[in-house]
Amino acid sequence: VQLQASGGGLVQAGGSLRLSCAASGRTFSSYAMGWFRLAPGKEREFVAAIEWRGGSTYYADSVKGRFTISRDNAKNTVSLQMNSLKAEDTAVYYCAAKYWPFMSRPPLAVGAYDYWGQGTLVTVSS
Repeated sequence: VQLQASGGGLVQAGGSLRLSCAASGRTFSSYAMGWFRLAPGKEREFVAAIEWRGGSTYYADSVKGRFTISRDNAKNTVSLQMNSLKAEDTAVYYCAAKYWPFMSRPPLAVGAYDYWGQGTLVTVSS
């Protein structure tokens, strides 16, 4: 699976951005998709994930209620709508794929994901 993330940029605190990730290669609908981020001086962390059918979503506590993950299996894309952005959301955001065609919750750990995109930078000015 090849992943290409886009949509990052500079935004003021309180603003919104929408990240997109286009996937190509293997059967996209068999993969759980996740968004992770890497902030300066920190380790890469989980942000949000969505299971292969798109029916269940999972969020880090720090973004719950502000970010929404969604997917379109017909278009092989996954998106992250980010609202009410804060300075602490500044990071490089990565989309990732995990083969998980199961009914159970997908893994949320960074190390569990098989494929990664190149990252897109989000900068939130305060």
